[in-house]
Amino acid sequence: MSGRPVVVAVVPEALFAEFFSSADAGRLAAVAERLGGAFERVDRLTDAPLDDVRVAITSWGIEPFDSAVLERMPRLELVAHTGASVKAFVTAELFDRGIAVTQAGAGMARSVAEVSLAFTLALLHRVPEMHNGLRDGGWYDPAVGAQHEILDAPIAVIGASRTGRAYLELIRVLGARPLLVDPTLDRAAASALGAELVPLDDALARVRIVAVHAPTLPQTHHLIGRRELALMPDGAGLVNTARSWLVDEEALIDEVRAGRLSAAVDVFDEEPLGAEHPLRSLPGALLTPHRAAGTTEGRLRQGRIVADELDDFAAGRPLSHAIDRAHLASMA
Repeated sequence: MSGRPVVVAVVPEALFAEFFSSADAGRLAAVAERLGGAFERVDRLTDAPLDDVRVAITSWGIEPFDSAVLERMPRLELVAHTGASVKAFVTAELFDRGIAVTQAGAGMARSVAEVSLAFTLALLHRVPEMHNGLRDGGWYDPAVGAQHEILDAPIAVIGASRTGRAYLELIRVLGARPLLVDPTLDRAAASALGAELVPLDDALARVRIVAVHAPTLPQTHHLIGRRELALMPDGAGLVNTARSWLVDEEALIDEVRAGRLSAAVDVFDEEPLGAEHPLRSLPGALLTPHRAAGTTEGRLRQGRIVADELDDFAAGRPLSHAIDRAHLASMA
């Protein structure tokens, strides 16, 4: 058996420990042994000999798999990403060469859905306004607006993605009235998810909360723009844990600054968010630094998915989370 790596994880050491339990790390080494070589973790692709590598496990910040990289990896058969979007580094040449690509985005859905739920409850109960008022030295101000329960609250879910479906399940259990906007589903499919399928404008006009979970496509750029925000009732809130691509950030700032809408946002047009960015100072805004998927459990779930995919690859079984060129087009 060769001591050269056949499975290489291009994942920084600290992040590798977040993704892979000792048991799952052992599974990666076992797969490498079954493939006739060794497993190696590296910080960069240039840190390991690549001639015999058949599987590359990736994380954020990896260089694109262009022709120059692939010439150094003549035996590569699988790229397994620990995150969701692979658009930054997966190239057409990977697919041209018949190299399979898989990702662990399904492991992130529950974490992001829970943050979306936390945001939803916070906006319904006016937590941002009251917290910011107290922090600034005040007390209760009736101008913050009415507080609401989630029970019977009309909530628009924009997109029945993995995260959208996980969020739907959570709000439905708590008694919300979900309104689903997704042109790929029919009424029966929406009903099976416990939601009423409605057009976007209708949903926006009826809601207390809008939660964005749509894919990043050319046609979804600023899906929620100035016109759409204006359709939302006074006092409603917008939750975005998906991509800033979907919401006109400047228009949202104007609505929150005016006090007509509130917002809870995990994703921004420019990241990290600038120190003087207007969202930082608005009392009706709740902000987190693009960490909705960052739970301990979610990270380990992502690593487990990758280990499962490698097991299936080594055994010649179909991959459960493979993506193709068409999937790539819908990723941010």
